[in-house]
Amino acid sequence: MLNKETTGLMIVDVQGKLAEQMHESSALFTQLRLLIRGANLLELPIIWMEQLPDKLGTTRPELREVLPGEALVKSTFSGMQEPTIAKAVKNQKISQWLVAGLEAHVCVYQTVGDLLAQKYGVHLVTDGVSSRTQANKELAVRKMHSMGAQLTSVEMALFELQKQAEGPVFKQLIQLIK
Repeated sequence: MLNKETTGLMIVDVQGKLAEQMHESSALFTQLRLLIRGANLLELPIIWMEQLPDKLGTTRPELREVLPGEALVKSTFSGMQEPTIAKAVKNQKISQWLVAGLEAHVCVYQTVGDLLAQKYGVHLVTDGVSSRTQANKELAVRKMHSMGAQLTSVEMALFELQKQAEGPVFKQLIQLIK
């Protein structure tokens, strides 16, 4: 089970014109924005990355405006192969990551594989990942699940982290989801 004390959020490469080419991109951006805003409410650490932003563009504006800090830049497909990102993950001192972003079958897949190899728990946010084709997304989700990633959705993860149907954070979470 997810809990706030041991969970962080990782957003992978939701950037530039490539993001617009994703299968059901509009719904994806809506879900990612909800996930990030919910993670902020729950005070989760958030690491977000960009693949070669000078060539591929930066993170989508509607996401960037709700993300804390700055993007960590990478040239590797796996974020965990980039030393600055691997160090940032290690410095968080948490044991499990919610992972979302693009493309499911390339950068998300390889990042998840490396997180699992380093003994982190991974909860793949299935409505927060995509690829240009539905087939590639579905294959990637199945493969990551078979490797040991747990499957979740934006709402499932946020309510699992919230734990109870009371308190000021719960009320704000409900307002986000409505």
